[in-house]
Amino acid sequence: MSELAPLLKAEYRDGMTGIMVCGHGSRDEGAMVEFQLVAAGLQARLPDYPIETGYLEFARPVIREGLAALVGRGVRQILAVPGMLFAASHVKNDLPWELNTFMAEHPEVEIRFGRDLGLDARLLDAAAARIAEAEATSSKVERVDTLLVVVGRGTNDPDANSNIAKVARLLWEGMGFGWAEIAFSGVAFPRVDQALERAARLGFKRIIVFPYFLFTGILVNRIYEQTREVAARHPETEFLTAPYLRDHPQVLDAFVERVLEIRDGSPAMNCQLCKYRTRIIGHETSVGSVQAGHHHHVVGANHAHHHHDHGHSHGVRPFVARPDGVEEG
Repeated sequence: MSELAPLLKAEYRDGMTGIMVCGHGSRDEGAMVEFQLVAAGLQARLPDYPIETGYLEFARPVIREGLAALVGRGVRQILAVPGMLFAASHVKNDLPWELNTFMAEHPEVEIRFGRDLGLDARLLDAAAARIAEAEATSSKVERVDTLLVVVGRGTNDPDANSNIAKVARLLWEGMGFGWAEIAFSGVAFPRVDQALERAARLGFKRIIVFPYFLFTGILVNRIYEQTREVAARHPETEFLTAPYLRDHPQVLDAFVERVLEIRDGSPAMNCQLCKYRTRIIGHETSVGSVQAGHHHHVVGANHAHHHHDHGHSHGVRPFVARPDGVEEG
């Protein structure tokens, strides 16, 4: 049982208080099962609170259906937490749009929105444990002779992308690896295969690839497959793949902490480097963009006709010439 749970005895404030865990949604059944594992782990830690889940797209219930389920259970104050690692467009725009729209339609309901999991000591502990799991599967190679590659989802939000670099640096120094690199599964650079090819040329005995993801899915499977392909081309180097975060106890504790923050009125989302609030090089046109939900026209639909590569653009982005020759606008 989490040490935080005793602090979260249910409160009654003009009605019952409930918790809403907001996910992106995935076509991958395994990812949805794992999301529910996190929700179940959160419910076990917070038994006094009714908890529902909802998704932006690809899965049911959608956000408004999860909120409606809480209201149907007598809830009048909802503590909504994003089930996402970092605050990119989904957390900064899409989820607030969904929650604000629901509140406008249900004036008797108060929704308080928390922050993303973000950079958190608990998540770093969980990440270190997952990396150690990978190390335990093979022969002993000193960490000083090992290169760590931390892979993020990749978004059009430079603030979210920069967090992967910080996670990698903290794990590199904290665990004593010889070097660390970052990579992204899409949208941002370098991509996984590019980063691994470069890493293999640095001469380390071992490379550990760690997907900094909460759940499985197409992207995580692609990371593992690309690692196998690069490893086959470099038999002189040992490649290990670490498990992603999933429902590690420290991940669940981080979710509990986010709920505490909302309840106590101090979620404090990091907007210091948010491209929607501050002029960030290369994203100047994003400052002051309207917070409009990107997903309102597709919520609940599979919309197979619309290719969705997790990190799609939300607005016009200036053309950027990439040093590796790949053009991306």
